[in-house]
Amino acid sequence: MKNGVLLINLGSPDSTKVEDVRKYLREFLMDPMVLDTPYLVRKFVVEFAILPKRPAASAEAYESIWWDEGSPLIVLSKRLKNKVSAKVEIPVALGMRYQNPSIQAALQELHDQGVTNVLVIPLYPQYTMSSTETVVLRTNEIQQKYFKNMNLTFLNSFYNRPDYIEVLAENIKSQLPEKFDKLLFSYHGIPERHDNKAKAKAKKYPNANIKTYRDQCFETTELVRQAMGLEKDQVQVSFQSRLGKDPWIKPYTDFVLKDFPQEGVKNLAVVAPAFVSDCLETLEEIAIGYKELYLESGGENYTYIPCLNESEAWVDVLVKWIEGWNKNEA
Repeated sequence: MKNGVLLINLGSPDSTKVEDVRKYLREFLMDPMVLDTPYLVRKFVVEFAILPKRPAASAEAYESIWWDEGSPLIVLSKRLKNKVSAKVEIPVALGMRYQNPSIQAALQELHDQGVTNVLVIPLYPQYTMSSTETVVLRTNEIQQKYFKNMNLTFLNSFYNRPDYIEVLAENIKSQLPEKFDKLLFSYHGIPERHDNKAKAKAKKYPNANIKTYRDQCFETTELVRQAMGLEKDQVQVSFQSRLGKDPWIKPYTDFVLKDFPQEGVKNLAVVAPAFVSDCLETLEEIAIGYKELYLESGGENYTYIPCLNESEAWVDVLVKWIEGWNKNEA
């Protein structure tokens, strides 16, 4: 068997054109792991409540952060893939859960190089149904349909791995302002019902060590805090990017940002550890929109700390994981 690696990230529209954004949003929101409602309900909500207006607003947001080379998420993911590929002896491919480059195209690329044994690394530190789980389901579906002779192994989460925590802590420390009142760990939000499903699984299978996404986020934060030598009152956790009227996991980042200045937090640093690559959510929502909200609420200094992206230390961690797997599979 010949080994290979597949890195998978979220995905992005092919361009900032409204029709491309609509195509991306349709695929993303019709995923039952994202909107976990019956198909007909999901179809109605997406087609008649979301897609008539949201693509234009999202296209404008993408336009504000788009690079000459394309989508920041795609560009950064390709750079990461290329750097990892240069340091390992086995083929490495890149796929996106939504849109291009597709998971099918990435598996085809590996297949054409004779790969039959694939380590799949979803680039999500924490595990939840709308991130890692949907990647696992979709990749298995494509493998069963088109690549029956391939064997897939998944690295399902790494939110508490010591080497990941170390590189994340160093990345934050290297960009943390000398003067800050609070370091906010703002994670991607999910509906409470998603976390409740994880709680139900944990109760049903007590020996499986299943943790909710929310608990994983708090654990990541605590491990990084300890690695950085910060006091507990120097850090805080929140969750951004709510969609719809259903309750999402709390506390909400925008609420926290409004309250901070009244609580004496005038100098704020923000990091987004639910992502390893900067994207629309980090570059537009957190770095731009939340900065405006915080300053308008009375804050004085706001620093967004970028994701790991293509940093050499993060590349080396991925290479370490890949080489360890490759050695065991040899």
